[in-house]
Amino acid sequence: MDVFRRLKPFYWPHKRWGMLSVFLLIGVTALSLVQPMLLQFLIDDIVIAGRYEWIPHVSIGILCIAGVRSICRYYHQYTGHLFGIASVYDLRTALYDKLQGLSFSYYDNAKTGDLMARLTGDVEAFRMFLSFGIAQLLNIVLMVVLGMVVLGTINVELTLITLAVTMPLLAFVSIRFDSAAHPAFSNIRKAIARMSTRVQENITGVRTVKSFSREAHEIDKFATSNDDYMDTHLRAARLWSKYFPLMETLGNLSLVIMLGYGGFLVIQGKLTPGGLAAFFTLTSFIVGPLQALGFQINNLTQAKAAGERLMEILDTPQHVREKPNAKDLTDVKGRVQFEGVTFHYRGNVPALYNVHFEAKPGSVIALLGATGSGKSTVVQLIMRSYDVTKGKVTVDGNDVRDLTLKSLRRHIGIVFQDTFLFSASIRDNIAYGNHEAPMEHVVRAAKIAQAHDFIMEMPEQYDTVVGERGLGLSGGQKQRIAIARAILTDPRILILDDATSAVDMETEISIREALRSAMKGRTTFMIAHRISTLKSADEILVMDQGRIVQRGRHEDLLQQRGPYRRIFDVQFSDQREVLQEMERMRA
Repeated sequence: MDVFRRLKPFYWPHKRWGMLSVFLLIGVTALSLVQPMLLQFLIDDIVIAGRYEWIPHVSIGILCIAGVRSICRYYHQYTGHLFGIASVYDLRTALYDKLQGLSFSYYDNAKTGDLMARLTGDVEAFRMFLSFGIAQLLNIVLMVVLGMVVLGTINVELTLITLAVTMPLLAFVSIRFDSAAHPAFSNIRKAIARMSTRVQENITGVRTVKSFSREAHEIDKFATSNDDYMDTHLRAARLWSKYFPLMETLGNLSLVIMLGYGGFLVIQGKLTPGGLAAFFTLTSFIVGPLQALGFQINNLTQAKAAGERLMEILDTPQHVREKPNAKDLTDVKGRVQFEGVTFHYRGNVPALYNVHFEAKPGSVIALLGATGSGKSTVVQLIMRSYDVTKGKVTVDGNDVRDLTLKSLRRHIGIVFQDTFLFSASIRDNIAYGNHEAPMEHVVRAAKIAQAHDFIMEMPEQYDTVVGERGLGLSGGQKQRIAIARAILTDPRILILDDATSAVDMETEISIREALRSAMKGRTTFMIAHRISTLKSADEILVMDQGRIVQRGRHEDLLQQRGPYRRIFDVQFSDQREVLQEMERMRA
């Protein structure tokens, strides 16, 4: 029960609802035990004794008890629901808060579909057990214990013979079912997560799927996941089909033994007919919950499996954490330094190795290099998406590890290469980092990013709602909205991670011209593959395999032999050929 012990902080604060639900259930159980005693009194002391005038009074009493029992059951179920819903409300909030606080390294390998399955299906499975499972298991215990006490007052011999034969067997079968069901239902939760991941990836990448006519391939992949889910469910169903009929048979066997031996005792005069009727009713009340024991164990097993998957999220270490005495970054100038920075993602190969450079306030630093050379890692370390393995990154002389994350990132505006827009209006997307910004500031940022004109052409202009992940907009349009979003936060440090990769050359030139005013007074880091984008930078850092292999201004690097000149020659070779051809034609 380690899962329930560790998740106790989420349901224990709401224990009053759970305890009230249990108290009402005790009332239901007690009233259930009173009814058979009234039945015995009705048969032995009224019907057989010929005191028929008492029949209406006893009947009204039985109806009143049934009515009170129904009211108690209603409020028992309501408070049980309230207990479960309030508990998982806190649990779901804690899970979401934890996911928001986890560092970038967690999401490098996490699957969206799996996380969605945990926050929905697994949380719901745990809620169902809190709402009903705990109370029903307690009900079984109460009904068996109290029922056996009441049965003993009627006839001890019949009680021992009826229950002593079947109860140990039923308990043994239930324990065996629990040990077999836990891994089965744990596999079901994992299969659901895998299938959810498959669906999420397919829907997100539907344009890629259709562009390459891979619908049939994706259907086959989903069919494999669906088959896996079906097989795991069938294995669990085989457990049900194996154990549940056996539990029901054992329960019915106790009734057969009771009726057979009880009838014999009535014939012998050792038991009254009313006592036998009461005994039969009480035994039915006991056997019913015991037959449902397998179902409740099933709920318990699913809750344990779900709780384990939820604990995996809650127990995930948060690699990037604020120090207890972290300070806010204020009065930012924008001076950024890398001092002997080495960083590893995974394994022994460093993504950055012994990187040194300084970006002065208001300067433009350009990063150039092949894919995987470490350009994006540099800017991720500035905003402390990851912590350095060795060395330090400072902003205005402050180690970023000594600063609060919120204050650090509030002064950094970033435009990623892979633009993400929310399913919201264009205005809300632009104002995401500064939701209180007035409309005129939003429009100004859009104009700087060359987005205002195409926004005004849309049906609802800035109130136009974009599709999920910005579907419905071109790549260049999404990129310009992302640039406007970064500009609106008025950051001291601006990061453009290949921000113009999705726009055409003409749009890139206009955006570059517009960004010149936005970059004034800001320290800007530009990652790009086009030298035309980088050549006006104050310093260009050429990276290769995590190291800075060249640095300097565009004109200086052209005079040196090295990767920068090779990249320049490749990118501008076509232009030189055109110029040479034009000269030959003039000649």
